[in-house]
Amino acid sequence: MSDKNHADKNHSKERAKEHAASAKKEKETRQHSAPKAKTASPNRVKSNRLKLLITIVARKKAEYFTDLIQSFDVNMQMVVLAEGTANAKMMGLLGLLDTEKAVIFSVIQESKLSDAMNTLEEKFQTIRDGKGVACTVPLTSVIGTLIYGFLSNNKMTVKESK
Repeated sequence: MSDKNHADKNHSKERAKEHAASAKKEKETRQHSAPKAKTASPNRVKSNRLKLLITIVARKKAEYFTDLIQSFDVNMQMVVLAEGTANAKMMGLLGLLDTEKAVIFSVIQESKLSDAMNTLEEKFQTIRDGKGVACTVPLTSVIGTLIYGFLSNNKMTVKESK
């Protein structure tokens, strides 16, 4: 009887080892075949690249275009007064009398950029005396998550504790 108990214990141990090996193999297979899910930390900010949108318009239309651009979740804009570069004689030949311009610098999210550029292009063509030029420059780095959160109009930015 003792030999039989000893054999049953050995058999139980073998089955337990086989079961453990099988479970380990199954776990490894699941880890390699299924993509790893990224868990978002509540303190993490979803990054979205930022661009500097530079828009040149007639000075009398600057306020209209700053309001238009602001509708695309733009938190920071700066307007600089400028003047056209062509001389008065050339401007007269072309029939352009208004040389007073405004350059609008806006920080905009890359995801909102195509909508903003399409809207600007439409407004440049349809608004009376609303002609203008717009281009972008990528921003490669911003110092600090709070500044990035402000510039990208991301309200989920959490203040870091000291």
